[in-house]
Amino acid sequence: MSRAERKMDHIQFALSTGQSKKNMFDDIRFVHQALPDSAVSDINIKPKTGDLNLKSPVFINAMTGGGGRDTEQLNGLLARVAKETGAAMAVGSQMAALKDRSERQSYAIVRKENPDGILFANLGSEATIHQAREAVDMIEANALQIHLNVVQELTMPEGDRDFRGALERIQAIAEQLHVPVIIKETGFGVSRETAEKLKHTGISAIDVSGFGGTNFALIENERRKKKLAYFEDWGIPTAAAIVEVKSVFGKTVLASGGIQDAQDIIKAFFLGADSVGLAGSFLKTAMHQGEKQLISDVQALYEDLAMMMTALGAENLADLQKCPAVITGELAQYLSARGYSTASYANPGKN
Repeated sequence: MSRAERKMDHIQFALSTGQSKKNMFDDIRFVHQALPDSAVSDINIKPKTGDLNLKSPVFINAMTGGGGRDTEQLNGLLARVAKETGAAMAVGSQMAALKDRSERQSYAIVRKENPDGILFANLGSEATIHQAREAVDMIEANALQIHLNVVQELTMPEGDRDFRGALERIQAIAEQLHVPVIIKETGFGVSRETAEKLKHTGISAIDVSGFGGTNFALIENERRKKKLAYFEDWGIPTAAAIVEVKSVFGKTVLASGGIQDAQDIIKAFFLGADSVGLAGSFLKTAMHQGEKQLISDVQALYEDLAMMMTALGAENLADLQKCPAVITGELAQYLSARGYSTASYANPGKN
């Protein structure tokens, strides 16, 4: 199977398998504030994301590219949505275009459609410094995502089996690239231990990309004769991964992984995320309902976010970390086992 055919397989399997929604955000319940002393007109939803300089609390996370005309059209649509909504956008892994120049247009289309927007290039941790520079130049990117996808590669029939030296390559790229570097998982979450290693590399941000969204182990198992079923429920749920990373990484924390709506988004900010990425739900809307509907959906997210922030008395996104919320269920059990106090979230400022 060619790389381009595999890219289209991924899109179709992502649509058919859906998202598990096991991201643990349902275990968070805000404490209602009957006297919030706030107004919708005063709400500021612009995030603070350091040198990423994002304008929107939501970004379109990496989906595809390298699948010929079909992925070019999809990336073009997503780039136009990003332009209309002010959201940043990441492309899928560009390794396909580095190996086959005919695939470059399926990525370059995003800068053509969104000439002034914030765009993230994307490569795996096997990439060299030269490849990183080439990927950034291909779309005139404002930042580079380096994705970590050990479980996907192990499940992929033709995937990698050797992951040695990844941290050193990440450090070299972060030190020598002229744009910020974001480390991103691919749906299995970033742990506190991994974030500890990464914080010394010079990267600008970590996207926790936790369990609960598009499941690439499930997708790759669809392409295998012998299923590796043990990887299908593997990973750190997104809500837990935000807490893990935030506890040790002092720079920008991005959240993605099964985030569906404004309630998930506001809970991600409550836990400490600085911006939130969506992919699977955006892909479904783009493929089934089209560009105009996706633009409308993104704008609705902004409106819903502002409404909930008003109810909580949070004038900006950082204020959400000061709002009390009760954490129960599996998330509470997980955080407690990992040494985090859930009482500090229910009673901020009192611990």
